[in-house]
Amino acid sequence: MGLFLGLGIGGTVLLACALVSDGVLEGVFDGALGGLLDGWLSLPVIAGFVSMLGFTGAIVLGSTGLGPGAAAAAGTLAGVGAGWSTYRLSRALLRDDSGAAPSHRDLVGSAGTVVTAVPAGGYGEVLLRLGGQPVKCAATAEGPLARGAEVWVTAAPSSTSVSVRAVER
Repeated sequence: MGLFLGLGIGGTVLLACALVSDGVLEGVFDGALGGLLDGWLSLPVIAGFVSMLGFTGAIVLGSTGLGPGAAAAAGTLAGVGAGWSTYRLSRALLRDDSGAAPSHRDLVGSAGTVVTAVPAGGYGEVLLRLGGQPVKCAATAEGPLARGAEVWVTAAPSSTSVSVRAVER
């Protein structure tokens, strides 16, 4: 039973190392066997396999009258399942394309507040929200806008400047 517990604890320590040294083992085996093992030799997958092998083997050995061979077989099956689940979860997380970074073009149509008065034909500053974060931009307007005025972004010619108009209520 000590061997199985040692494997379980060792796998857990290996998982902690994987969190600290992310991607090191993948770099060592990069392109091995024509990319056949890409992802399967990652530290989280190996750690999941080893720890599940050890802990399941210890549980089977301690709770049943079966010998070490049956405990190792049950641990191996559980380890393969844990490794496969870890691999699939990591691939799903890496494929997540929903988090596109917002750009200055996303400011068009948003509302904001004048921070520094905008003179007619000149630049002032407005406070807007982009991706939930406050963004201060240089602003131009057709007419003068006082500090604290509510504005609407009509164009974003660059990443640091916008054209605005007053909100009519």
